[in-house]
Amino acid sequence: MAMPPSPEMSSPALESTGSSAQPDTPPESRSWWVERLDSLLSPSLRESPPAELVRHRIMVGATFVLFVFDLLYVLWSLSLGVSPVGGFVVIIGYAATLVLARKSHTPTAPAAVLLLTLCTGLISGLFTSGNDYAGAHASEMVVPALAVYLLKPRQALLITVLLCIAVSGVYPLYVQHHALAMGSRPPADLWFVYAFGTFALLASWGLATLHSTARDSAQSSLERTLKVLRESESRLSSLVESTDDVVLSVDAQGHVLTANATAKQAYQKAFGSKLELGQLLFRPELAGELGEVWATRLAQVLQGQRLRLEEKILTTGANMVMDVSINPILGEDGRTLGLTIFSRDITSRKEAETRLGEIHRTLVDVSRQAGMAEIATGVLHNVGNTLNSVNISTALVTDQLRNSRLNGLAKAMQLLREHATDFDAFLTKDPQGRKLPPYLIKLSEQLQEERESMLKELHALGESVEHIKSIVSMQQKHARAAGAVEEVAVPQLIDEALRLHAVSFERLGIRIDRDYAQVPVVSLDRHQLLQILINLLSNARDSLVASQQPDKHLVIRVRRAPEGERMIIEVEDNGMGIAADHLPRIFAQGFTTKKEGHGFGLHISSLAATEMKGRLSCSSPGPGLGATFALELPLGTSA
Repeated sequence: MAMPPSPEMSSPALESTGSSAQPDTPPESRSWWVERLDSLLSPSLRESPPAELVRHRIMVGATFVLFVFDLLYVLWSLSLGVSPVGGFVVIIGYAATLVLARKSHTPTAPAAVLLLTLCTGLISGLFTSGNDYAGAHASEMVVPALAVYLLKPRQALLITVLLCIAVSGVYPLYVQHHALAMGSRPPADLWFVYAFGTFALLASWGLATLHSTARDSAQSSLERTLKVLRESESRLSSLVESTDDVVLSVDAQGHVLTANATAKQAYQKAFGSKLELGQLLFRPELAGELGEVWATRLAQVLQGQRLRLEEKILTTGANMVMDVSINPILGEDGRTLGLTIFSRDITSRKEAETRLGEIHRTLVDVSRQAGMAEIATGVLHNVGNTLNSVNISTALVTDQLRNSRLNGLAKAMQLLREHATDFDAFLTKDPQGRKLPPYLIKLSEQLQEERESMLKELHALGESVEHIKSIVSMQQKHARAAGAVEEVAVPQLIDEALRLHAVSFERLGIRIDRDYAQVPVVSLDRHQLLQILINLLSNARDSLVASQQPDKHLVIRVRRAPEGERMIIEVEDNGMGIAADHLPRIFAQGFTTKKEGHGFGLHISSLAATEMKGRLSCSSPGPGLGATFALELPLGTSA
């Protein structure tokens, strides 16, 4: 009897081909033999794991072969006239094994019957052989090994011990007793041979047990590793499938290896075709020019590069914008085996960015218009007040001209023309003529006074007109196109912004203190800085007007930052103040504490400060305690 193949040797062949035949056996023969062997097993045994199923097939296959072989032996013995009692017992044992294999849910019972039948056959043949050393035959070592293979090591040990007792214990006693009964001496080395045989049987069991334990340990380790791998694969698959991003992997030839559901949906949406594993990612009939562009990109990645890009894809419904990341898959030798593609649909984000840009531009325009309106209001206030002076001066000059004594002078000149022929007599003898010289002297004095008064009013009128011209000129200077960077003297620009509010501050009784440190001119956008200053001054004025402070006070400071590379403009008031929970949102778009506020003046001012590489901040001790806005600007190269 040959030693059965180990599970490690037979399992791969059986798992891959479905038979225990030799590798050169045709697949059709192996399939037929597998079907025959499985027909000898119960349904429960046929559903065993692959490695166990191999063991069951070997058990019934070996049993069937031994059954046929022993049946032929019994027939041959009967033809010779020999009574094969042991052969009949063995045949019954093999038949019982096949019946149990067909009915049992576990392999223990048929395997135990098979092994006991083998032991019975060996022991029966041993006592009928007449050979003193028949119990030490090497074929007996197959039983312990087969027992370990078919049963558990402890159950196999029981079979091995029974075999050792029968073969290496009972049989030597039988030989020794038979020899003494025949009046001869038993062989001198009889017990040594059978002691060594016992050792050989136990060694066979031990080696098979070590092999089985190592095999089971390796199989258990393999199963644990496979379980961990399957769990890892399941988690990775769940992670990939749960993401809304496109996840793809392709081989070096561009065939799709893996694709999640999002990738398949995006592919269907982009190309109107179903994405199948194994197909080319960009098929020429679908991709067109896009496929050629991507072929170049994939070639770059296969050379070891990494790409990050935004891809616009034209679909039947609308355009898609994808954020795509392509990375190579490297083998252990550093060779590129394929690549991964991660992509995210950022169409909504791009549309939101576009809308946000439009809103920002609209806010800038509205803020600029609001700033222009604020400037225009300041200009109109100043021009209106100056025009009041002009109107007063004009009215005074008009009244003086209307009430002038020039009419009396005209009457006196008329009298002189009437008495031109008797001018001497008229001045000396006529009572009316004698009054004329004193009248003319008095008239001359009055006309001189009128002249000086009108000159004074005309001078005031000229000053008012010059003031209006300067206001208009300053407005024209600030109305130039924004965005032009120029050198600006900040204290002077603050004074100009204050002049635009001078009338309102003066009328509202707001006291203004200036604290300007020596700072150099800076290069920036004059219009943006003026817009920020106007917004800050307007907010300070509104806060002071709304407060109940009897002494409304506004302080404007200009100083260098402690590090010396930046300049700080502070606008401090003692007005309404700002609550602590409002401070973090004070520059947020649309946030305002005013009933009629629009909520974008400070927001735009903060953005403008950022554009000038500066920063606008706010602090306040609390409601009713005023607030301080600080504009920090870089001094730059002009410092």
